[in-house]
Amino acid sequence: MKTLKRLPHLLGYMIMGLLLQTHYVLGQSGDQILDGIGETDMIARYLFRGDLRDWSRNNLHARYLGEKAPEFKDQKGGKVLSLPGTGNNYLQLPNEALNDLESLSISAWIFIPAQPESYLFDFSFDAKHRVTGRLKGSGDKPSFEVSVQGEKESKSAALKSLPTNAWVHLVGTVDLSAKTLSVYLNGVKGGETKPVNLDFSTLSQSNQAAKRKLTLGQSNSGTGNPIASLLKDFRIYRVALTPGQIQTIYTNGKNGGQSASSTVNQGAKAEDNLQSFPMTQAQLYNAYLEKVADVEVKTTVGDAPRLPSFLEGTYRHGMQGPKVRVIWPAPTDNSAVESAGTYTIIGRVPGTDLQPKALVTVKGGKKSAAPRRSLSAFALNEVTLNNPSATDKNPFVANRDKFVLTLAETNPDDFLYMFRNAFGVAQPAGAKPLGVWDSQDTKLRGHATGHYLTAIAQAYASTGYDPALKANFKQKIDQMVETLYTLSQLSGKPQKAGGTSVADPRAVPTGPGKNEFNSDLSTEGIRTDYWNWGEGYISAYPPDQFIMLEQGAKYGGQLNQVWAPYYTLHKILAGLLDIYTQTGNKKALEVATGMADWVESRLSALPPETLRAIWNTYIAGEFGGMNETMAHLYQLTGESKYWKTAQLFDNVDMFFGNAARTHGLAKNVDTFRGLHANQHIPQIVGSIEMYGVSDELDYFKIADNFWYKAVNDYMYSIGGVAGARNPVNAECFIGEPSTLYQNGFSAGGQNETCATYNMLKLTSSLFMFEQRPELMDYYERGLYNHILASVAEDSPANTYHVPIRPASVKQFGNPHMNGFTCCNGTAIESSTKLQHAIYFKSNDNKELYVNLFIPSTLNWTERAIRIEQTTEFPKTDQTKLTVHGKGKFAINLRVPSWATKGVQVKINGKLENVKAEAGSYVKLARNWKEGDVIEWQLPFQFRLEPVMDQQNIASLFYGPILLAAQEPEARKDWRPVTLNAQDISQSIQGDPSQLKFQIDGIDFKPFYESYGRHSVYLDVTLK
Repeated sequence: MKTLKRLPHLLGYMIMGLLLQTHYVLGQSGDQILDGIGETDMIARYLFRGDLRDWSRNNLHARYLGEKAPEFKDQKGGKVLSLPGTGNNYLQLPNEALNDLESLSISAWIFIPAQPESYLFDFSFDAKHRVTGRLKGSGDKPSFEVSVQGEKESKSAALKSLPTNAWVHLVGTVDLSAKTLSVYLNGVKGGETKPVNLDFSTLSQSNQAAKRKLTLGQSNSGTGNPIASLLKDFRIYRVALTPGQIQTIYTNGKNGGQSASSTVNQGAKAEDNLQSFPMTQAQLYNAYLEKVADVEVKTTVGDAPRLPSFLEGTYRHGMQGPKVRVIWPAPTDNSAVESAGTYTIIGRVPGTDLQPKALVTVKGGKKSAAPRRSLSAFALNEVTLNNPSATDKNPFVANRDKFVLTLAETNPDDFLYMFRNAFGVAQPAGAKPLGVWDSQDTKLRGHATGHYLTAIAQAYASTGYDPALKANFKQKIDQMVETLYTLSQLSGKPQKAGGTSVADPRAVPTGPGKNEFNSDLSTEGIRTDYWNWGEGYISAYPPDQFIMLEQGAKYGGQLNQVWAPYYTLHKILAGLLDIYTQTGNKKALEVATGMADWVESRLSALPPETLRAIWNTYIAGEFGGMNETMAHLYQLTGESKYWKTAQLFDNVDMFFGNAARTHGLAKNVDTFRGLHANQHIPQIVGSIEMYGVSDELDYFKIADNFWYKAVNDYMYSIGGVAGARNPVNAECFIGEPSTLYQNGFSAGGQNETCATYNMLKLTSSLFMFEQRPELMDYYERGLYNHILASVAEDSPANTYHVPIRPASVKQFGNPHMNGFTCCNGTAIESSTKLQHAIYFKSNDNKELYVNLFIPSTLNWTERAIRIEQTTEFPKTDQTKLTVHGKGKFAINLRVPSWATKGVQVKINGKLENVKAEAGSYVKLARNWKEGDVIEWQLPFQFRLEPVMDQQNIASLFYGPILLAAQEPEARKDWRPVTLNAQDISQSIQGDPSQLKFQIDGIDFKPFYESYGRHSVYLDVTLK
């Protein structure tokens, strides 16, 4: 082979490796990063431009409690709210506006005349805990004071002089980790007090909301006067805004400001308030490192090479250290592999001057073989979760029961409420609308109904252990499907005989009396002319959002903006198909195909460049797994139009790099850096589903390449993959691969739980094609350390984001299943199929894969075999499999990558001589007979998992279980820990049988059992 002169490529890689460390990422089209602050940090925003609406996506609208209707006055820039300062004229904000606080910031523009002491806001958590902002003194220059009152003390920070008869910008921040209270005037800090010891971690839990009272314009206690003022742009944030962010809000507001519309993220990087360390200092095991091996990698023309994330290292004094994390340059195209030849890529080892090399050989000609689907999942009714004993409840059983029993108490009419509302149909007695993202005005309403359809289908399939529960879910399924079927049959047909209608989905007109499409879902403004919507249409809102998206609408709260209509539709269609596959309900399939035909009719008429632009639009163009659902419909019906529709959802830029389809994930180029994580992971899940029904290899490569990059370059220790400071959005992938510390660990949360839910779906799907042990290593990590850890102790309340900064607290919501975010929706799916990946079978029923060590019973129907898995794992390192029945087949037992101390397998008490390397499967093939027993031991040990680009910041694991430090109070910096360099277990005390440990007097326990303040990352020194 000819060796190419690749100096330009080599220099490009080296320069890129340096530049990427400070690269700021441009957002997607339509990014809603308001004033440089990610929207997940914002709880509510009240513009007061003629109404009391919350313009954030949370729809926490204010109420005016006064002697007359609220008054709005015209000012330069628009209307503002006028509070008269007399009588009982004030605003009440929803109690939920103080849910899930990491810290607290309140921002407001205010115009006040001289007046006596009065309250701007009074936010009471309960009778003993409150945060207030009030004017003190009188005259032309009163002081302004923000106070925090706790059970034992009260602290205040004040501005000595506040201008009157002029617009001023006020901000108060309570930073829990720094224990500071600050107040700002016109972007400048005017007062600060510390320490402040009020801790919101319990007070802001959603189950405490009923105790709160949030008042704007008056005191809750009845003391003081109502404020006389003009007010605009009042905001509440769940984080402590930084001085730079506050200055930006002030500057933008003073200069005319950003409106409520979406604003494109221009790449501004958030101020770094994360603890910093010298970039040139070797940390952890790297401090003992002498050299790193080079590596040779082969690829084919056009495909960027897959480089190993870890290489063998040599440590001083014969020390036995782990494999070395290497960070490689991450090109944005495949220009280096356009022709056959060889070239060298230089990597770096954080904190050292070591530069391992990868010699890449690019071969032409033959492409890689297409993998075949060789495994299948067992039906949910074939695997039952068990408790390890009559007195010890398995955590998976506990979580299953929390969700299944609460689902059994739900009223289907609540989940149908907004569908009937959209069609103008009367509500039955007892029906109540859901809250949060399914409330009247919310443009995502109906998404929870889709999750609910899937959850009750899975619950029906999984509750064979309780016939009454199974019958309960069957009744719910029939009721849901019958109502949705009835409504779908109305669409596009005359309201009455002889009436007019529009059957063609492409011909849907604007609403009655309107000259343009809009997303008005208010009681007064929603259109209900279903006869004009085209045949087959079904959703919880009219068709306008779909049509507006085609016309270029962006994401946001205004009437000319939308919120991910195809995302919501995917949930509904997927739920209907899950019901069909679990119960055979043909009406569910008919509703799904009717709406799929509606979608095909509209999208097939759009030019490719329009589709490409839509799917590249932040949130508005989020379509969940519509490609997955259309591929599934193609599989179920055999109708090719659904396959073609699935392809219409190709995210061309991410999948194929550009309109010419020259690179992208299909060619192993990272095209998802900086993008919204859970907008794009379901698209990848759809890609592997599309491969499964078509054998078009690019779709497999897209999914496989994405998985490898996500897990190796973006993953936190719990298995989550999102939470960026660059771009400034907790829901985005970091802006550059393998820079998790530099660009990740966003304030206000990381690790969106539904993103991990979708990563697990992708992982199990990939495993059906290629039985790579690392896939199930990830599945186990995400299942135990994120999904299991995302559920509250005593209810099915669960997390949205899972924060992992120092001394974080999980915030749980939706305990009664009446107010769903996206992650509350995927939670009811996750916890009704926890048994899904314990066992898989080969398509020819000759092999069984045991992937997870969870007490359970498998009924292998095709072989008339029952297998009982008995274990107290992970409180023990052993599991036992008992075979009931007989036959010749192979049992493949997983050897996890963390099982490096050797494993033992016994059959009927006899030790087997098997090769069992960590990160593999052991195959036991024989004629099995009734009562055969397999005993499987996987010795646990402690290990550290460092952040790839900041090695001293590491998580502590015991076997597969992430251990969290139980923090006594809030803290800003990482907890420092010193461990024995030769054997870290020498520095750890505790009881492995209870998974409870101590280091330096601090308790550590599984993250999935941590409900108070915790730290899952530590600042580790080895000695």
